[in-house]
Amino acid sequence: MRNPPIFETPTMTKHAITVQGLSKSFGPTQVLHDVDLNIEEGQVTCLIGPSGCGKTTLLRLISGFETPDTGSIYIKNKNVTHHLPTERNVNMVFQSYALFPHMTVFENIAFGLECKKLAKGVIAETVIRTLERVQLSHLMDRKPQQLSGGQQQRVAIARAIVNNPKIVFADEPTGNLDSHTGEAILNLFRELAESGRTIVIVTHDNTIAARLPRRIEMCDGRIRHDVESLVSNTTPLVAVSKEVNAL
Repeated sequence: MRNPPIFETPTMTKHAITVQGLSKSFGPTQVLHDVDLNIEEGQVTCLIGPSGCGKTTLLRLISGFETPDTGSIYIKNKNVTHHLPTERNVNMVFQSYALFPHMTVFENIAFGLECKKLAKGVIAETVIRTLERVQLSHLMDRKPQQLSGGQQQRVAIARAIVNNPKIVFADEPTGNLDSHTGEAILNLFRELAESGRTIVIVTHDNTIAARLPRRIEMCDGRIRHDVESLVSNTTPLVAVSKEVNAL
């Protein structure tokens, strides 16, 4: 028998994300099994597990790029299970960066704002402020192929936060980076969390996971452990662990 859910009714909480009984199959293969999860506002949370464990699928379900077979997804206590990604006030940093190669750094970051048909002055001011946030103002006229991997990742993050989403998802954001650059990217995510954003990172790297305040370990489409630091958005000093979704 499955353990009782580890959360309260969504209307009674202030969680940024609540997932209840989420399952997903692709053809005959079930990749998520009745997952329950809460993520707090302003927290950096890491989903970790081997390839095929369901972590990226869970991220895509919460962000709206996939639809669950069963279960519910709440963002800020609002049921968004069948809402489009654009209706969830979330954004995604993709593992491949997904930058437009024919556009400059400035144009890549401005693209989402232009789709909203904002005034040019507002777009320019917002993009410049975001570039300063990720320390790329001096590279705004370059194209992606003229940037290092770490610089491209910062552009991808800037594009994800320029619309001021409350939740940012990142799929393997340090996977293609050296350790020094990867640490700088993690520090940037910590800073974003300190400003009130909720950050959810997917990784298979235990070294990365150990440096984040909360890590959720997945295996075979289930959450096996939920390990939370006693410090906030910094390298964990002490951690507590609990098993969830036990068979």
